[in-house]
Amino acid sequence: MASERITILSSREIEKMRRAGSLAAQLLDYLEPMVKPGVSTQELNDEAEQWTKAHGAKSAPLGYNGFPKSICTSVNEVVCHGIPNKKQILQDGDIINIDVTPIVDGFHGDTSKTFFVGTPSPLAKKLVEVTLECMMRGIAVVKPGARIGDIGAAIQEYAEAEGFSVVRDFVGHGVGRIFHTAPQIPHYGKRGKGKKLRTGMVFTIEPMINEGTWEVEVMADKWTALTLDRKLSAQFEHTIAVTPDGVEILTLREEVAQRESA
Repeated sequence: MASERITILSSREIEKMRRAGSLAAQLLDYLEPMVKPGVSTQELNDEAEQWTKAHGAKSAPLGYNGFPKSICTSVNEVVCHGIPNKKQILQDGDIINIDVTPIVDGFHGDTSKTFFVGTPSPLAKKLVEVTLECMMRGIAVVKPGARIGDIGAAIQEYAEAEGFSVVRDFVGHGVGRIFHTAPQIPHYGKRGKGKKLRTGMVFTIEPMINEGTWEVEVMADKWTALTLDRKLSAQFEHTIAVTPDGVEILTLREEVAQRESA
């Protein structure tokens, strides 16, 4: 982590995070119709970069610790940090996580979604649905006085009950003016353990759920993380703020809003 100190954001700073989060959500919505067979991950990257610039923002991943692209595109067995490539062409039945982080007025809006390419297999469909539910269950326990371990436990209990596993090597993180900062938010754990949540804390919850083993392998490019057994992986991510009454999703997308009102 870039910083071990947990930053409490002011109401003014959280309002800026809302704007960054809203733009991040809009970017995913913009890219969604392009996720179809025959499209390269490089094309998605280029569209994202163009759209982000057109909206007066910057792509945080571009150049971050040497990362060469504007978004992460993680297909099938890629757990996270997939690098867009013009030779990687989406195929019917693939799943792809697109992770975007526009910077708006100095603040980072960090979110991701796993999309279906064409028609998914029943297993892929279940994995993606379970992963979304894992994220929402993690978010649901956030409130002042709760513990970080409560988040991980809610995610792990559900994922494992559905026959899947939770990645340990990559976790959620504090976010604001800094892309990755304290606290770390594991997506596994025990209730009642870990740091206590306080109003004004802002961080991501971004579970990576695997079809098989939770273990991963990072490729020679030092970014692309694959499932060790090369089975499928899915991920969803939201940036959230701890509020006096509970939690606010700062990167809310339409399908989550619909789910909450159902």
